[in-house]
Amino acid sequence: MAKKRWADLSPRTRRLVVIGGAVDGVLTIAALLDLLRRPADEVRGPKPVWAAAIVVVNSVGALPLTYFAYGRKRA
Repeated sequence: MAKKRWADLSPRTRRLVVIGGAVDGVLTIAALLDLLRRPADEVRGPKPVWAAAIVVVNSVGALPLTYFAYGRKRA
């Protein structure tokens, strides 16, 4: 199976790829900023591990959402 090039994609697919990338970028930045500002005792697990996972794992937004849902302790 030959790989598709950007030019081979339909305009709709290109738009979805760009929007998906932008959403993932915004979620990643928001999660990292929240992690940076939040005290360590309000985070489940080590902050450096969360930061590395959020940055390294290509998650299409899933890992930042996981951090927001489960990585932060409730008040």
